[in-house]
Amino acid sequence: MKTRKYITLAIILLIVAFVAGCSSDANKGPAKEKYPTKPVSVIVPNAAGGPTDIGARMLMPFVEKELGGNMPIINKAGGGGWLGWTDLLNAKPDGYTLAAINTPHVMSYLDPEIKRSTTNLDSFELLCNHVTDYGIVAIRPNDTRFKNIKELIEYARTNELTTTAGAKGSDDHVAMLKWNKAANTKFVPVFNTKGVAEFQAAFLGGHIDVYFGNIGDSLVHFKNGEMKIIAVMAPERSKFLPDIPTTKELGFEVYSWSSRGFVAPKGMDKELKDKIVAAFEKAINNPEHIKKMAEIGLAVNFKKGDDYKNFLLQEEQGIKGVMDMLGWKK
Repeated sequence: MKTRKYITLAIILLIVAFVAGCSSDANKGPAKEKYPTKPVSVIVPNAAGGPTDIGARMLMPFVEKELGGNMPIINKAGGGGWLGWTDLLNAKPDGYTLAAINTPHVMSYLDPEIKRSTTNLDSFELLCNHVTDYGIVAIRPNDTRFKNIKELIEYARTNELTTTAGAKGSDDHVAMLKWNKAANTKFVPVFNTKGVAEFQAAFLGGHIDVYFGNIGDSLVHFKNGEMKIIAVMAPERSKFLPDIPTTKELGFEVYSWSSRGFVAPKGMDKELKDKIVAAFEKAINNPEHIKKMAEIGLAVNFKKGDDYKNFLLQEEQGIKGVMDMLGWKK
């Protein structure tokens, strides 16, 4: 009889332990489980070799070290970035699919032709900003028509000048439109579909009059004497170009930048999101990472939470200010 009692008691204890274990597992959120247990895909909605791709590839080894898992870059170029971003929006918010966003490209959801009227910044789980790459205006060193920004603006008020513009709605294109609106200039965009290298070659070869770009993609050419940067479109001087005046100093309230950050699918568990953001924060602010980014002229600018969202909203307002010139009015 005693043996039967012991067996019965053991069975009861096993059942209680099993039920408690199931209850505990049921209460575990994704952040309380071990994460990551498999590779975390990072979608870059651009072709390999561009500024966003290069920056993400330089950062990920540092994030992997903090997070404790592999983070392969998945290039999904096409649709002005929306091929990759659509995959991100349709993914599970389990932390295993993240994506890079670059601005103002992502704000093309404001373009009626894109047909993303229900998409906005709130469609994404905003993680953090990585880089803020301010815009520049450059001319060829041997150009005899103008030698500084003031002479360029005066000339462009009465003469049409072609400018590099990247894709429609890119930061370079929007910067050009801001100049036309603020200074009554006659800049005309020359679009391209093959990336920075194509319009750099066109400008350096004398086929485009003025170069609108970013510090990150222009610094090497500037140091080599191939282009003359005459203004940085920022409120403060760049540490990479300390001798080049800003548009604010020159009396022009025309600012331009491309920010690059990271997002996740909407609905991510808060604890999981906090864990991922904390890993990115340590990685982005790692002195070795900052040094590597500085070597290619990219300024690290970590932002998270409301600071990041407000930063993006500020940029969105800048786009809305030239929507009529973009032809994006509904």
